[in-house]
Amino acid sequence: MNPRRDGRVWRVIRLDALLGIVITGIVYSTILAGQVELHGAAYLADLGFHYIAPWAALLGWLLFGPHQRIDARTMAWASLWPLLWITYTLAHGAATDWYPYPFSDVSRWGYPAVLINLGAVVLIASLLGAVLRVLDTRLAGGSPTVPEAAAAAVPRLGSGAESMPHRDT
Repeated sequence: MNPRRDGRVWRVIRLDALLGIVITGIVYSTILAGQVELHGAAYLADLGFHYIAPWAALLGWLLFGPHQRIDARTMAWASLWPLLWITYTLAHGAATDWYPYPFSDVSRWGYPAVLINLGAVVLIASLLGAVLRVLDTRLAGGSPTVPEAAAAAVPRLGSGAESMPHRDT
């Protein structure tokens, strides 16, 4: 995958991935951690997934970008994924009586409380997205932009393609 690839879809995917992993770290460390006692490999996996990965992803984005790619349209499209996930989670839970997180368990808390809980997570994600957007406009561009259509034609160094003639078909 070419990290310089750009286009609306790639911008949305990158933003959703970054928001998703950072929100995972925030929600886990503030709400879910401590509900079970983990040992050994489970503890190490928990540490990696819920504490190291979210902050490493954020640090990686801050240091390496790509930047100057979060605009209002990207933010709007990126909000689609969490809304679809919430819709699916509530529909699946209604059909199976299984919810992935205690704060989303309608059987235990009821729809009003769960919608407030999920709304709070969406609000935190929106605020984080706004902060990322502000940072995005102030950070250096990182890797140069390559339009999505042209990205396939950019050879990777050492692939041998840089010495081969390119034909558009």
